[in-house]
Amino acid sequence: QVQLVESGGGLVQAGGSLRLSCAASGRTTSSIAMGWFRQAPGKEREFVAGISWSGADTYYADSVKGRFTISRDNAKNTVILQMNSLKLEDTAVYYCAADPSTRTVLAGTSTYWGQGTQVTVSS
Repeated sequence: QVQLVESGGGLVQAGGSLRLSCAASGRTTSSIAMGWFRQAPGKEREFVAGISWSGADTYYADSVKGRFTISRDNAKNTVILQMNSLKLEDTAVYYCAADPSTRTVLAGTSTYWGQGTQVTVSS
């Protein structure tokens, strides 16, 4: 079992930055792939970024490439999503996800999910 707790959400102006953190606890967290998803009001949850268990491979949605960076610190069991140049359309609840399979994380069918953290971008 893995528990995920997100933090770092908040209100930011367009063009600003936020740093989301996901703290993992439970089973050997260094052997799991992790990712971030988001869900805006009235929309389906969508993939944002993913990272392999080693951190060597990262994946991004086209909408955030060049603006968001995912990284992980396995010593601290933490995954970070650095979000720069935020846009109004980035407003959503952001969820951390984890699974032993990178493919499963990218598909949005992860075994483990956090409760989410709200990100609101204002004009």
